Amino acid sequence: MGAEVTRLSRGLVVVATAISSWTAPASAQDRYALIVAGATGGQEYAGPYSQWTESLSKVLVERMKLDPRHVTVLSETDRADEVASAANVRRVLGAIRQAMSREDLLFVVLMGHGTFDGVDAKFNLVGPDLESAEWSALLKPMPGRITVVNTTSGSFPFLERLAGPRRIVITATDSVAQRFDTVFPQYFVAAFSDDAADIDKNGRISIWEAFAAASFGVGRHYQQRGQLTTERALLDDNGDGIGSQASSPGGDGSMASRTYLDEPRPGAAPTDEVLLKLLQKKATLEADVEDLKIRKTFLPADDYVKEFERIMIDLARVSHDIRERNKS
Repeated sequence: MGAEVTRLSRGLVVVATAISSWTAPASAQDRYALIVAGATGGQEYAGPYSQWTESLSKVLVERMKLDPRHVTVLSETDRADEVASAANVRRVLGAIRQAMSREDLLFVVLMGHGTFDGVDAKFNLVGPDLESAEWSALLKPMPGRITVVNTTSGSFPFLERLAGPRRIVITATDSVAQRFDTVFPQYFVAAFSDDAADIDKNGRISIWEAFAAASFGVGRHYQQRGQLTTERALLDDNGDGIGSQASSPGGDGSMASRTYLDEPRPGAAPTDEVLLKLLQKKATLEADVEDLKIRKTFLPADDYVKEFERIMIDLARVSHDIRERNKS
């Protein structure tokens, strides 16, 4: 990313002087972001963490048009007010809480390592860690809408702890048994700059679309390497703390499909319940295609062709219905 992007990333950090200016109530529908890249645990992780945080902070400001003063990056650094410590997390979230209104949006992304001791899950910070229960306590008094994305291997227990009304919670894993380092953050960050992630073609990428794009990106990652998928992302936005995969949305997705990080665009089609179901069906069919490719070796050639044709016909139909829905 180079020195230029590094300077940009530093410029995005809300340092103490900027935070002290958040004293007056924020205007309606302000957007805040906190990106925390925790303790790297080794030099091999430092590069990817830095790249992902810099890419995400850049897209939030340049593409999503967030106020740079509202984008905070905490990481493993020797700069005291920018280090990813529990004290700084508390300080930044406290300042945002004072500035937020009920209609504002807070976007929290955790990148790094996570652990689970059989009782509670932690996100590894520089110094003492914060347990999922502590994250829940910090976010509970926030007046606005909240989207939390924990991209770590120990993220699954965060789903139940953080779920609630007006909340979107995304975890990179669906089980405490999944303890391998995740690739989900790579694909989640990339989704916000990828026009292909805009499934409904309304010119905007919702939280649900980014989640779906990342989920399928992770599946392809393991498939291309001939490996079993060791991570399956979940999203909860109905508050039950259970969560759903992109390919099996269940009762989740309605709120996330309507939540965007960018400002509203004139003429952008809204995502209603009918369109949401179509988008989810398309995502499921795309997952079926990926799964069929994996099973190809074990299927008779005729069976593979028939199943592939069936899925592609269904995919063409639902894509047509999405286009028609967007016209109405």
